[in-house]
Amino acid sequence: MPVDRGAGIHWQVAQATSLQNIVFNMREDGGDANRQQGIFMDNGSGGFMVDLTFNGGRYGAFFGNQQFTTRNLTFNNCKTAIFMNWNWAWTFQDVHINNCEVGIDMSNGGPNDQTVGSVLMVDSTFTNTKIGVKTAYNPQSPNTNGTLILDNVDMTGAATAVFNNATSEAVLQGGQKVDFFIQGKTYEGAVPSAGKNVQTSGKAAGVEKPKSLIDAATGKVFTRTKPQYENVPVSNFVSVKDNGAKGDGKTDDTDAIQAIFDKAKPDQVVYFDHGAYIITKTVKVPKNIRITGEIWPLILAGGDKTFKDQANPQPVFQVGQPGDVGEVEMSDLIFGTAGPQPGAIMMEWNIKGKTQGAAGLWDVHTRIGGYAGTQLELEQCAKNPNATNTIPEQCFGSFMMLHIPAGGSAYLENTWYWVADHSLEPSAKDGQIDVFNGRGVLIEGEGPVWGWATASEHSVLYNYQFNDASNVYLALIQTETPYFQGNPDATKPFTVNEKYADPDFEKQCANDTSGTCKRSWGVRAVNSKDVFIYGAGLYSFFDNYAQDCLKTQSCQNNMVSLEDSAVHFFGLSTKASVNMITVNGSGIALDKDNRNNFCATLARYSSATA
Repeated sequence: MPVDRGAGIHWQVAQATSLQNIVFNMREDGGDANRQQGIFMDNGSGGFMVDLTFNGGRYGAFFGNQQFTTRNLTFNNCKTAIFMNWNWAWTFQDVHINNCEVGIDMSNGGPNDQTVGSVLMVDSTFTNTKIGVKTAYNPQSPNTNGTLILDNVDMTGAATAVFNNATSEAVLQGGQKVDFFIQGKTYEGAVPSAGKNVQTSGKAAGVEKPKSLIDAATGKVFTRTKPQYENVPVSNFVSVKDNGAKGDGKTDDTDAIQAIFDKAKPDQVVYFDHGAYIITKTVKVPKNIRITGEIWPLILAGGDKTFKDQANPQPVFQVGQPGDVGEVEMSDLIFGTAGPQPGAIMMEWNIKGKTQGAAGLWDVHTRIGGYAGTQLELEQCAKNPNATNTIPEQCFGSFMMLHIPAGGSAYLENTWYWVADHSLEPSAKDGQIDVFNGRGVLIEGEGPVWGWATASEHSVLYNYQFNDASNVYLALIQTETPYFQGNPDATKPFTVNEKYADPDFEKQCANDTSGTCKRSWGVRAVNSKDVFIYGAGLYSFFDNYAQDCLKTQSCQNNMVSLEDSAVHFFGLSTKASVNMITVNGSGIALDKDNRNNFCATLARYSSATA
């Protein structure tokens, strides 16, 4: 191919997508005439990539997306390894940049109109590279565009670690291992302030993570590549359709699937052929089992009994029993409901991995409503913002999408917990719908829990909640507040259930006069510690489907609630929430003080309570 053209993949994608195990080979000649790039990404709302290698080219990767998580990327002999055209938030981990002129160029737009919201680079190495990170950050600017975090990055092979393209000055010298570097606004503790605008490095700038989250062999945050079972013989795959399950979206497959799980041996892989499997009572997934699917088969909670009572919620898949220690691998599945199931906990994860990452989910998504078979579509649940919402019972979703109780540990990679805001069927033409789902992801206990590229959207009470939790690492997370909220607010239609530490908005908002307090929490932490969130995009776009609130960045009053908890945010971005962070009921960081290209962004926030 001529040196002046060519892109390997045009990747314009949304959540739940992934690229894995790909090598991009480009020409290394041509000098400045070389225009080749491995990935061209101009927009989207992703997303995850892992185990990619880029050789040569003008740009190894040209990136632009709302939010993304990328892990284990290697760049060899590129002119610029990564050109960050724009983003709201992006987290990189375990990146290796070798023999490149520039590692990451995030200076687009210059100091006065930067298009990059934030970049987090974690556990990475730069070798024989002139400039590690090229930035245009202006410490005197009131805006936070160009926020940058370096955490455990080996820059001994970079002549300059961080270079300001606007001033042509070195911000951070190369030739060193960077324990931690922050460029952006920082906050700490529970006292309201305008934050500090910093460019600072050193171990003290970071926060030491618990050993349970770290791979002792590498000193990096633990990761595990998705199992592909390429060395498992065909005879060891157990097809569920060959063993009694129908997967036709009508037959009750509960007993057949339970029987298959009960008989499965540790050296086998239970294989869900593509289809829709109706589950009408709790399926108990034993420890020491491997499960995968063919092109995301659907596991649909159905029936008219077990999952109907929100006062008595029941798990659909109960993974392990309390106290179980062992191995569980699940990949390439989608969970949903067939009709309203307000008492369904889509997955209860009790298993504790016998080693780091031994119990995990890869590309396992929960998608409530909005597609054929769910009976939660445009015909049943079309939005009606111009009338008082009657909250029809046929439009209830589930009680909760994922529950990790105390005693469980989990490795999550590319898992999307989505309550439909529109119908996915072509005939619906993206028609918006109201589906009322109680809760997103609830994490309790000592873990450890790792989450790479997880998202949780549109649940009524919260999208992520930590209750008496510790040893949690999430990078990057994304949430959205339900579009209908305001009509009704978050007090309806799910009642407060103390067993699950639900937020009580009547109490929390008793003194509120804004009218936008009773909204879903993007993140809520209660009595938790050692929770690390490396990159977060927490968005609120509507007030009862109206978007006038975007003009004043006030679609809701609060987004993050920290209650007697020690939580560490790095690269926190919120949209249209007056208070970015609330500590024990008091707002301590304001959107208006931290404006970025689209969101408001903090480089770091650490709460003082342990």
